[in-house]
Amino acid sequence: MPRRSRGWCVGLTIVLGLLWCTGGCSSKPKTTAGAKPVSGTDEQIFLGDTIEKNYDPNVIMKRGEAFFEKEEFAEAIVEYQHFLELHRSHQLAAYAQFRLAESHLRMAKSIDRDPEPIQKAIAAFEKLRKEFPGSKYEGQALQRIADCHDWLAQTHLFVGQFYYRRSSYLAAAHRFDQIMKDYPDKKVAPEALYYLAMTYQELGANDWATEKLQLLAEKYPNSEAAGSGRRLLTKLEKKSPLPAPAVVAQTDSSFSETQPSTTRLAVPVPSSSFNASASPTIPNVKNPTAVSLGRPFVSCRLGAWC
Repeated sequence: MPRRSRGWCVGLTIVLGLLWCTGGCSSKPKTTAGAKPVSGTDEQIFLGDTIEKNYDPNVIMKRGEAFFEKEEFAEAIVEYQHFLELHRSHQLAAYAQFRLAESHLRMAKSIDRDPEPIQKAIAAFEKLRKEFPGSKYEGQALQRIADCHDWLAQTHLFVGQFYYRRSSYLAAAHRFDQIMKDYPDKKVAPEALYYLAMTYQELGANDWATEKLQLLAEKYPNSEAAGSGRRLLTKLEKKSPLPAPAVVAQTDSSFSETQPSTTRLAVPVPSSSFNASASPTIPNVKNPTAVSLGRPFVSCRLGAWC
């Protein structure tokens, strides 16, 4: 090949190489399509996996903050936890613990979902108060803990109402009662107490229902549920209880008619014509025993008879 042609080919190759590098050889890293921009974050912290980057507190914190801003809270939790494992005495350790708890809280969706993120958030905020007492995040942690307990109380009410609508009254009563034990000062407490009374009414325990309605009127007189509770209480009080029949009790020398307040449906037996030795249906015991159809019976929970 002539020397002039050879030189022309070399020059053309160099020019094409320069043009190709101009369009595709940029050293600036490309962002993932659809990813949210991270303000003030050097995206070089996501490139490479060197030992220095895995242990450097500033790099770890920047990664956690970047994930948090992009609302990738599961990844942020990993970075904040990694920071705390390596740099517990660092000046940013309290901040890392606060952001860790905040990340758990942000992962909660709604009251009808799994409350595990809320429970983990409470534990993380409590750990912040315990391990970093007097930090500038303690006030915010206390407020977040109160918000988390509000969330859990609403979750119990939602689940209890779900069971109540499906006539699963024992399960519903458990949820409503748990609210009254753990969260009596929360906003949902009056409604939970009213539903607890209605649940007892459905179970036939009107005395328990009346007790809860009276408590509702006394403790939460200005609540929205108090009005409905008073109407239900009036309805229950209008129902006159059936008189309890006489039952047989044995004393040292003879049997006499008694009327215990805790028994029903017993068969009355006249004391004048009863002989203890001639009757196989009445147990010969010192203590009074209620009998029905010749068999002793006992009172079960919720006023039912077994």
